[in-house]
Amino acid sequence: MRRSSIGVTVSLAAALSLSVAGCSSSGGSTTTAAAGNNAPMVTVTLAAVNYPQQQTYLSLVLAEQLGYFTKQGLNVKVTSTASGNQAWLDTLAHTVNGAVGFYDHTQDLNAKGTLAESVINLNQAPGMVELVRTNEESTITTPADESGKVIGVTGLGSSTEFLAEYLAVHNGVPLSDLHPVNVGAGAPFVKAMQNNTIDVGLTTEPMISAILAQHAGKIIVDMRSLSGTEAALGGPYPGTSLSFETSWINSNKTTVQKMVNALVEALHYIQTHSAAQITSVLAPADLGTETKTQYEESLANEIGMYNPTGLMPTDGPQSVNRVLNTFDTNVQGKTVNLSQTYTNAFVQAATASTSAN
Repeated sequence: MRRSSIGVTVSLAAALSLSVAGCSSSGGSTTTAAAGNNAPMVTVTLAAVNYPQQQTYLSLVLAEQLGYFTKQGLNVKVTSTASGNQAWLDTLAHTVNGAVGFYDHTQDLNAKGTLAESVINLNQAPGMVELVRTNEESTITTPADESGKVIGVTGLGSSTEFLAEYLAVHNGVPLSDLHPVNVGAGAPFVKAMQNNTIDVGLTTEPMISAILAQHAGKIIVDMRSLSGTEAALGGPYPGTSLSFETSWINSNKTTVQKMVNALVEALHYIQTHSAAQITSVLAPADLGTETKTQYEESLANEIGMYNPTGLMPTDGPQSVNRVLNTFDTNVQGKTVNLSQTYTNAFVQAATASTSAN
């Protein structure tokens, strides 16, 4: 089974109404003024997979909970989607302004002629693990054993499929022997593992801890740290980023800068606080099905995945391109201009401003 390439169909009326709402000259639609400030709030709409239940979005959640977005005069609204592919479909259809998901999508899009850029890298590692269901753990000990097996991913065309396919192909399994299936994220993924619907699957916290606690699966690949990622993929693989179409960035630079300012502040908070301190400031809804203790334990296991600066990791784009060239037919044989897939300019400006103050 192969994923379909990203395509968009939008009615003319919807496109016109959304372009007015989402791309004003001030960087998005405006709402009521922030407290103590006469300037109107600017609304930015984003799409993200299973938001806010996945810990990969912690910096985004903290920017909201700690008031960093409000301080920048922003009203950020996040729509939860079923997959990273869907988040980009929504972005390209202009139903949202941008996507919070893996950086690799911007390279995939660039290869197909669509310019999109990561403006801040939030997670320097994928934060994913590959698990095998318990009653298959004696026969599947590494990705090399996945020929003919059913692989659960959050969505076809998602970064979980990207990495699942690379891990198998890199370990000698022909791409034609793989059977990726869409099982979604969150509770549906856990149930798929429990009900033997899938043999192996890639997921993030808190699903990892839930599966392990229920003895429903065993980790065979761990990419929750830089070292684990490099061992599995042969190099760095920057994960979750905030990305927009390049045309939207160019029309809304002030708003993009404010978004990055808030997220740089959130990343700094993660680096300067313990898992317990971070968990204590989260709202109950941000914990999903986990208790505070469970969330804290999950966070402690992957605290190293968060980017300390927001800058794109050195050699990250080249490493991602190498991985995609292994299996992604959208990228294979094509020249991807890596400099067009990300920018460090907004992070550098945010860091310089913080240092100056």
